[in-house]
Amino acid sequence: MTTEQNKNTLPTAKVIYILLIVGTIVGFTGIIGLIMAYVMKADSAPWLQSHYRFQIRTYWISVLYVFIGILTLPINLGYFILLFTFVWLIVRCTKGLKQLEENQPVKNLESWFFT
Repeated sequence: MTTEQNKNTLPTAKVIYILLIVGTIVGFTGIIGLIMAYVMKADSAPWLQSHYRFQIRTYWISVLYVFIGILTLPINLGYFILLFTFVWLIVRCTKGLKQLEENQPVKNLESWFFT
């Protein structure tokens, strides 16, 4: 992959992070970001692939956290889990954006927490 192609995929990775954050309020944008990450992952540099993988993991882990939050709403624990998920996703995407701006791969890619 050429440097020019990497420059073209960099804004896409930023857009996906933003779509994931906006997805906390407008749910369907998160799904759009997920699809974009799956599509872009194969044709990018390895350090950018780490960001796409991180975005995909962030989406699916957040879906799991939201599901658990909804299941536990009747015992009021769900409200705390949903709030945690909201904050968790914003922090995780912000850290990913920071690393993307520094042209670095995602650190601690396998983490389920904040990275």
